[in-house]
Amino acid sequence: MEELRVLLVTFPGQGHINPSLQLAKRLAAAGLKVTFLTASSGLTRMSKATTATPPGLTFAGFSDGATASFKTADDVNDYMVELRRLGSRAVEDMIASAAANGQPFVHVVYTILLPWVGQIARDLNIPSTFLWIQPAALFGVYYHYLNGYGDAIRENVVDPSWSIHLPGLPQLHSRDLPSVIKPSNVYDFAVPLVQEHLDFLASEKNPKILINTFDTLEPEALKVVENINLVTVGPLIPSAFLDGKDPSDTSFGGDLFQKSADHYIEWLNSKPKESVVYLSFGSLLVLSNRQTEEIARGLIQSRRPFLWVMRRTENGEKQEDKLSCKEELEELGMIVPWCSQVEVLQHPSLGCFVSHCGWNSSLESLVSGVPVVGFPQWSDQATNAKLIEDVWKTGIRLTENEEGIVEGGEIKRCIEMAMEGEEMRRNAKKWKDLALEAAGEGGSSTVNLRAFLGEIEAGGEPDEPFLSPLTL
Repeated sequence: MEELRVLLVTFPGQGHINPSLQLAKRLAAAGLKVTFLTASSGLTRMSKATTATPPGLTFAGFSDGATASFKTADDVNDYMVELRRLGSRAVEDMIASAAANGQPFVHVVYTILLPWVGQIARDLNIPSTFLWIQPAALFGVYYHYLNGYGDAIRENVVDPSWSIHLPGLPQLHSRDLPSVIKPSNVYDFAVPLVQEHLDFLASEKNPKILINTFDTLEPEALKVVENINLVTVGPLIPSAFLDGKDPSDTSFGGDLFQKSADHYIEWLNSKPKESVVYLSFGSLLVLSNRQTEEIARGLIQSRRPFLWVMRRTENGEKQEDKLSCKEELEELGMIVPWCSQVEVLQHPSLGCFVSHCGWNSSLESLVSGVPVVGFPQWSDQATNAKLIEDVWKTGIRLTENEEGIVEGGEIKRCIEMAMEGEEMRRNAKKWKDLALEAAGEGGSSTVNLRAFLGEIEAGGEPDEPFLSPLTL
């Protein structure tokens, strides 16, 4: 059979790279030749991986114009303009070069924030597919916001007691809605790009989205939009943590695609079952000194062992050095600048996960069967925390005081509820089993991915399933 080549283009943010890479590896494992394209800033993170590139998967980068870290929202908004300009050129050049070399791409996959990739593929007569890396519920929120509910949300969302029931979704209070549709949002690019995605899908003959979730997790949200087929292919996490068959895959599971360090695993090995509190707030969130101090106080009050990922500042300083209670804190637990998150979450000593509730972390907690203490900050995180607390019932969300700070006593209270809540732990185990079932042989996400491979083989239209075995 002729080799089929796929171009997968992703936004260079770490939360986008992780699931996109897992999809790319699944496609390559099924026999496709996949080129993973992102901005050079994203490739820099991935270059830290220490294992060989999987067969059939190659990486390519392009300059995105980023010369320094972003200080203001204007910096980010300007960056998005440059990313489109430079990225469009890179995608066009790569497709043209592949065709000129007699190795044309037969399909393009692209992630959220990059609707222009789909348009380029269409202009060049190549089928394309949109990969949504957030939960289906978030797609539903954005869809309803842009189709009939925007005025009501804009007019009322500033009232913390206000709530809205969007079709196919749970009742959402103001604090449960994504930050980019609130008046306080300063990122001008976000909503227009979602609208651009929807406009492009509306012009498709049979619009379809691959989505990083699974059928039993969001059955109602997956049916929110009648004319768009939301196809589950998740959870897109390293296969080693889904079936144990590919331990080499773990190097791509951590925040910076590094191999885990033995010292914290050895420390976890020394702790009793389900006794450790794990804290990590993603790759972008920088907590204020006051908030970090309150978290530390809450941990001291709880008197439980903890593993806390506390990233270094831009100039390499340790945030923990600024804590007034550092010595007392370090007597209880361990602070590290990085860890292999899924490896930690699946360790028997883990009792709960204090998380910003980014979607990757949320899925990883579900697959690992670990209760969550939600500490959402922006974007989709508040909605994810709502789902975790009130729909899947695997966690509890922290409540801020009037100054927007979560106090130490509240942190202690929620940690105790997550560590001792039998219902949360039972629910976490239930969703773990359902996630593994979806990703296993004959599971819904595996079947859906095989059907997608069949469409690629058939040139973009559904046909017979792809014949190569699929390794998840």
